[in-house]
Amino acid sequence: MINKLCLLIFSLPLLSLSQTLTGRVIDKVTQDPIETVSVYFDNTTIGTTTDENGDFVITYSDAVQSTLVISFLGYEKVLIADYRNRDTIFIELEEASNLLDEVYLEYDDGLSRRQKLRLFRKEFLGRSSFGRSCKILNENDLTLRYNQRYKALYASSRVPLKVKNRALQYEVSYDIIDFEVQYRIVNLETQNFVPNSVSYQGTAFYKDLEKSKKKKVLKNRQKAYRGSVQHFMRSLFNKNLKEEGYSIFFGGFAVNEWAYFSVENLDESDFKKVSLKDRVNILFNKEAQSEIKLSVEEFFVDEYGNYAPILGVYFIGAMGGQRLGDTLPSDYGITKE
Repeated sequence: MINKLCLLIFSLPLLSLSQTLTGRVIDKVTQDPIETVSVYFDNTTIGTTTDENGDFVITYSDAVQSTLVISFLGYEKVLIADYRNRDTIFIELEEASNLLDEVYLEYDDGLSRRQKLRLFRKEFLGRSSFGRSCKILNENDLTLRYNQRYKALYASSRVPLKVKNRALQYEVSYDIIDFEVQYRIVNLETQNFVPNSVSYQGTAFYKDLEKSKKKKVLKNRQKAYRGSVQHFMRSLFNKNLKEEGYSIFFGGFAVNEWAYFSVENLDESDFKKVSLKDRVNILFNKEAQSEIKLSVEEFFVDEYGNYAPILGVYFIGAMGGQRLGDTLPSDYGITKE
């Protein structure tokens, strides 16, 4: 089973128009303002940096449901979920301790760094053509550890990874919180590694690259979107799964999707409540096969594909195998490409 986990702190906001949030970031000890601090909404293209006074201004709409991230090298990252209740925020950053990774820098765990990098790229960037088009620009910042007893690969980084996605023309700044691959089969002689589960958490900021408006890139982005978890969740919200190319199967037979999925409106909320009668298979455009199962009784989704809780909603197959190289920012399609 392969799962992908992303970080999302969830609330049920009332309907709202575009809002502007201002703030100031300072050093907790010196009380001095910090310049060029990254301020962004997780997994979006919406972000800014602080000026020489530590001040920032950022605008968002009801499409943004993800966490506000405040990040600066050498300091502990701050995540804010309740920004919708504020017009102004004041953040004191604390210096970070980086002692943990240093312990493992020279640790002999049975695999060379080259081997671990190869395994990491496959499971972090993905094996698709989009994943293979990605390049990590600062691989030297990665700390990789392999546990022979548990057949598990772990990764961390003191700074956000910079990933250039040539096919989708994004540069993604990904700050790893947790990364783990557990292998079902490991053969060091043949270098055969078969994953049993993949999980990673982190925050991401997407930046359009120079060629992002070219027709080929726009076509690639649409191809990445169609059949993705994001596309499925938006279709679920709009109750147009069949129109968007999805068929639902149970026990090997095609079934009425709404006999298994229940989608309910919530009063004064942008979200809808979703429950699932049983574990079902999903077929997209008669080709890509996936499976969805829940370990929670219900989850919540909005029209942009944001859903929560993330933990408890699991995809297997095509959608479960999507990795960073296959993903689009959560505000994809909100603004005109």
